Amino acid sequence: MPAYETRAPSYLPQANHIASVFAKISGGVAGNALLESIGNASMTAHVLGGCVMGGSAADGVIDERHQVFGYPGLYVVDASAIPANVGVNPSLTIAAMAERAMALMPACHAGH
Repeated sequence: MPAYETRAPSYLPQANHIASVFAKISGGVAGNALLESIGNASMTAHVLGGCVMGGSAADGVIDERHQVFGYPGLYVVDASAIPANVGVNPSLTIAAMAERAMALMPACHAGH
């Protein structure tokens, strides 16, 4: 399986250790989501996907410049362009993708 198709892990030993330590200190209980524990499926509270990037309209919603196929001038530059759980909070991924997309935008000319 290519690296870009590898699923995010559902178990992170470091994260579970930190959660256990914090729970002990705070008097809480550390736990995991059911789908992560028995389904081996990583989960996120962040809504992702829906307008994924592809080589054509047949396999994506947006092209490599974030422009929607068939709708010139319409761009998607948010978490919907991320196809799957990245395994961490996606805010930096979203920011990096947005910065890249803006760098690819045609230069605007003053007075137009």
